[in-house]
Amino acid sequence: MRIGLCQIVSGAHPAQNLELVREGISLAADQGAELVVFPEATMACFGGPKLTEVAEPVDGPWGTAVGRLAKEAGVLVVAGMFTPAPDGRVYNTLLVTGGDDPVGYNKIHLFDAFGFTESKTVAPGDDLVAIEIGGVTVGMTTCYDVRFPELYRALADNGASVIITAASWGAGEGKREQWELLTRARALDSTTWVVACGQADPASAGIETSGNAPTGVGYSAVVDPFGRVQAALGAEPEVLVVSIDPFVTEQAREAIPVLENRRL
Repeated sequence: MRIGLCQIVSGAHPAQNLELVREGISLAADQGAELVVFPEATMACFGGPKLTEVAEPVDGPWGTAVGRLAKEAGVLVVAGMFTPAPDGRVYNTLLVTGGDDPVGYNKIHLFDAFGFTESKTVAPGDDLVAIEIGGVTVGMTTCYDVRFPELYRALADNGASVIITAASWGAGEGKREQWELLTRARALDSTTWVVACGQADPASAGIETSGNAPTGVGYSAVVDPFGRVQAALGAEPEVLVVSIDPFVTEQAREAIPVLENRRL
């Protein structure tokens, strides 16, 4: 399977961010990607517009436009957006599109940490989401989810051999190191491939930010089920396309049967 990671810096305007999606899809598809992954908050960055003002269903105008781009390129796309929640907040949603019907994963674990309270504006999701791509089950997670190993194990129990982690990781002392450690740990916990695609560091693109909204640190990576980093990016915007072998998941689960051996 060929997977493209599009490490971007999204801005406040969904229409402008759609152009970043268009460019990323084109670059990844030209390198043979079948699945193209964008970060959390691709539709609109944190710390920008009021999220309820940009939120729309996965089959709304923005999501439909992403789906059209995906179909034109012959790929599936995963991209972070915001969808309306019934309580007046929004869901932090990963859109999966390019197939017959769009699918949305609503982030389960909200980032109420490091002085940021995502739950003020975002409602938590409840449901696991995994899709089948060419006979491979791919699970969906978002950012703060990576601190909860039980979610990754649950996705593995539901057949996932690859897990997407889309993020807009908050900056700060030690945060890059935590991101790198956590993605590798979750790959080992679940013996799955972890495809971790985050927002690039805005400073690397000459963009100034203020406040404590999580706007990204970069360092997207592809980690195999043995916890080995197979490919990684730096802080700046870039597209990375990697081939992964789902059979490595079977090898890891035979060698390190942690899913079978657990007792709790």
